[in-house]
Amino acid sequence: MRKLLMVSLALVTAAALPTASAQTKKTITIGVFPDLDSVVKAALPGFYKLYPNVTVKVNSLAYADHHTALTTALSTGKGANDVEAVDFGYIAKFAEGNGLVDIAKAPYNAAQYRSQFVAYTYPQAMTQDGRMVAMPTDIGPGAMFYRSDMLKKAGVSATAMNQSWESYIANGKKVVAANPGSFLIPDAGEAAQIIIRTGLKSGEGLYFDKTGKVLVGPDNARFVRAFTVAKQIRDAKLDARAGSAFSPDWTTAFQKGNLATEFSGAWLVGHMQNWLAKDYSGKWASQNLPGGTFASWGGSFYAIPQQSQNKTEAWNLIKYLTTNSAQQVLAFKTTGAFPALRSAANDSIFNEGVAYLGGQKARIQWRQAALKIQPLDVNRLDPIAEQIVNDSLATVLDGSKDVNTALTEANRLIARRAR
Repeated sequence: MRKLLMVSLALVTAAALPTASAQTKKTITIGVFPDLDSVVKAALPGFYKLYPNVTVKVNSLAYADHHTALTTALSTGKGANDVEAVDFGYIAKFAEGNGLVDIAKAPYNAAQYRSQFVAYTYPQAMTQDGRMVAMPTDIGPGAMFYRSDMLKKAGVSATAMNQSWESYIANGKKVVAANPGSFLIPDAGEAAQIIIRTGLKSGEGLYFDKTGKVLVGPDNARFVRAFTVAKQIRDAKLDARAGSAFSPDWTTAFQKGNLATEFSGAWLVGHMQNWLAKDYSGKWASQNLPGGTFASWGGSFYAIPQQSQNKTEAWNLIKYLTTNSAQQVLAFKTTGAFPALRSAANDSIFNEGVAYLGGQKARIQWRQAALKIQPLDVNRLDPIAEQIVNDSLATVLDGSKDVNTALTEANRLIARRAR
């Protein structure tokens, strides 16, 4: 009887207590932008199997709105999500101050995963004082996409076109001449951006060296060549003057099918096949960038704001999204975002042909290109310098200033803002 009573009391006590699951159940938030929202939603079933006591709420905003909201949250100290997606272009800006957790330190110890990622990704998320503020998740290895039918009509091979920037322009003239109404490239400024981002010397960032010295100027061969090549393309009337990617003119040029080439990250194929140029399947192909250059178009990262009250759970989610090979492959299948994790790119799917590119096994090319891209040192003033350089380039392209004058003025403006 006594034993039965004890068992009964134990059952009553157990029933009165909440379960361990109920005690530890937590909801965390993640702030993302399209198409990372699709990636996270696809990842959650797998994440929940490992962490059943965590619920993830996905807060998605348009690209610009997301980064604006995060800027406000970090500056005011409130309103940030537990995990925040950050595009490469914003990393340096958000690294300023201490709004983001340094994941290089314990208990995160993110440096232990460095060898598992494409080499250039980690430096992008590191500050000059050694902090690591975000974890890489996807990359954009650059390629020259080209209309194989247009090149064939002109009797020009893709190999001939990408031997050098000079051969790109010379053969581009033939392609445009053989395809009336076409343009070689959406905007001449794109060529300048590639040249600016390649051939950097040791210790150089895009616009500043490690000491903060401004690199932009008429005495820097990298910028002189970038501006000169872009001007040659414009003067030859080879570009559509469409402006930046995803502008209305850029989109229209693609949808009309009158572009012969475009430089972009591997992710562009997903946009082309889904909406940007879906009527031209099988006519586009991929090649490396001209002149044996290798560059990256963007890349996404995940960070933990200092404001987060759920940093352990936030880190577990980030680790799952970035270091889990199967999840990185799933992300690629979901949106076409090329994985930053090297092992994921060895999945058999990356050896398959790409239907939109006429069955070309372009993913092998992109994987090899990713391994050759060099790290870029970031500076918190990069966005300001980039805008000044772009404005200066515009004056060269419209003929109002020569290269030397434009770069001299750009140097002075950047130096003034950097004080």
